[in-house]
This record gives sequence, structure tokens and C-alpha cells, in this order.
Amino acid sequence: MRSWWTILPKASLAAALSVAASLALAATVVPALGGVVDGNAWLMCVICPVAIAFPASAWQFRQAERLRAAHSVIASLHAELAASHDALQAAHDDLAERARRDGLTGLLNRDGFFAAFTKLVPGKGAGVLLIVDADHFKAINDRFGHPAGDAALRAIAEVIREVTGDTALAGRIGGEEFAIFLEGLDLARAASLAEAIRLRVAKLDLISEQGDPLPLSVSVGGACHDGTGTAASLMSEADRQLYRAKHQGRDRVAFGEPAAA
Repeated sequence: MRSWWTILPKASLAAALSVAASLALAATVVPALGGVVDGNAWLMCVICPVAIAFPASAWQFRQAERLRAAHSVIASLHAELAASHDALQAAHDDLAERARRDGLTGLLNRDGFFAAFTKLVPGKGAGVLLIVDADHFKAINDRFGHPAGDAALRAIAEVIREVTGDTALAGRIGGEEFAIFLEGLDLARAASLAEAIRLRVAKLDLISEQGDPLPLSVSVGGACHDGTGTAASLMSEADRQLYRAKHQGRDRVAFGEPAAA
């Protein structure tokens, strides 16, 4: 209803202009052709433009208003659709990221880690792979219960994040086993980080639900990537070094030579 308050003045103006044009034509063209404009003719010059121009203009302005309103609705729907698409994309990205993460520790899960790891290793850049394994983890679960074991895994994951930072590729690849790929690091720096992880885990002050101290340590196996090895060979060498650290008494770090193809 409000739109008619803008349409009626416009239609009235159009009708008035039509009347003026009709009168002007009658006053100039008809005498030039030898005709005479009498009273009825003048009346028709007013009535006909008003009867035709006013409703036609009102209808045209009304259609234009509807078209503008339709465009506004379409623009609004388009904006809502774009916002919904962005929200859906964000939800999809969040779901994809959650699918890559281990629910207990927040690190990458096995699939997420190896998907990224196998893309990084074929490159020519150097790097070091660490495999961190909790010592006597089954005994922790058996003696103190699975909640204590879960707390231990979360604590180890937090130490890994603190020591390696956000740039390292880190994931939980087994029950109590973690993998860390340190891209671009040399043996000395990687060994220092591995030792820092071992020492910090050993110093953790964890208490079980029963109030007993929770002994915790890790063994670390490392393998260097010199740009010529494969992901499989690097993982195999790191596993071998982890077994060596376990065999030598646990709670220690062992490193091997650069993995060859």
C-alpha cells in the first residue's frame, strides 16, 4: 500500500505531461493543417491523455516497483545462500579436520599423519622422523586403570606439542605410540628435541584416581631423512631404533643413520 503513495504522484505527473503535450500539439499542428480546435476538441485533448496516460503510467510504475522488490528479494536470498554456503564449507572443513584428529590427544590420527607424512618425505629436503613410545604402558592400564592410561597419553601429547611447536607434523599412530616428523631439521637439533621430550615426560607428576604416583617414561627412536629415502624406509629405520632403545633399557633415545632408498 505504501508504494502507491510514490506511484500516484508519478502517474499524475505523467498524465499532466501528456495533457500538456496533447494541448501543445492541438494548438500548433491542427491550425497549421487548416483545422480549428473547438471546445470539444480541447476537452478531448485533456480527457484522452488523462484516461490513457494515468492508468498506463500507474501500471508501468507499479511493475517497476515490483521488479525492484523482486530484485531486492533475489539479492537477499543470494546473500543468505552465500552465507549458508560459507557456513556449510566451514562445517565441512571442521568435520574433515576432526576426521584427521585423534579424539583423545588432539594430535593427528594414524591416517591423518601418514597421509601428510608420505607427501613430505619424497621431497629433497632433509628431516628427521621420531617415534615415541610409552614404556610399560600395558602395566599402567592394568595397575591404575584405563582412565590413568588416557591421562598419560594426553600428557605425552601435550609434551610433544610444547617441545616441537605447531610446525612439526605429529600424530598418534598406535595405542601408545606417537610419530613426529621434523622437516628441515638436522640430526643434532632433532636429537636435542627427542631428549627434551624424554626428560619432560620423565618429570611429569601424574597422580592416579587412587592417589598413587603414576610412573611414566618414553623411549624414542629416530631416523634421518637425507632426501633419498622413502617414507617406508624412514619409518622402518625409526622403528628399528625404537626397538634398540627399548632393548637397551627403555627411557632413552636411539638414532640411526640416514635412511636409504
